[in-house]
Amino acid sequence: MKKSLNTTVIYILSIVSFLCCCFAGLGILLALPAFLMANSKVKGYEQVPDDYEGDYNAMKTAKIVALVALIINGLYLLYNIYYFATTDWDVFMEQYRKALEQYQ
Repeated sequence: MKKSLNTTVIYILSIVSFLCCCFAGLGILLALPAFLMANSKVKGYEQVPDDYEGDYNAMKTAKIVALVALIINGLYLLYNIYYFATTDWDVFMEQYRKALEQYQ
């Protein structure tokens, strides 16, 4: 029985991780598994191509999309870690309070 090179799950995880990057880079929790799944399928296909069915180029593209999502989320996560490490918590909360008052 041949294994499938189904890219749907990888694309869904990658796209949702793009949307979640706005939440302090937490999309990395979705982008990392997407990249690891795509990477393992690409490596498996390269070792034994006869065991897989599906479009190899589509899987490579899905791997690239997952990698881009992983990099963007990783950078945003590092930015947030740096921001919270170098900014006083009281200053952050004051800015947050002012932003909330502005929208009321």
